[in-house]
Amino acid sequence: MALELDSTLLGILACPACHANLSVDYDAKELVCTSAACGLAYPIRDNIPIMLVDEARDTRLRTPRP
Repeated sequence: MALELDSTLLGILACPACHANLSVDYDAKELVCTSAACGLAYPIRDNIPIMLVDEARDTRLRTPRP
C-alpha cells in the first residue's frame, strides 16, 4: 500500500517530544523529527502516524528503542 498523508495534517503535526517540524521518510514509513538534538522517528501504520514517544525510534542510535 502506498503511503498517503494529507499535506494539511503534515503542516499541523509536530514532534511530541520537542515540538520541531517533521519530515516524511517514505521508504521507512516514518515521520522524522527535524531537530538534530531529538531525532525521533514516528512510525506510520495504515497511513496513520503513531505520534507516541514510546513508539518512536531514536535515529541517533543504531538499534530501535525498546
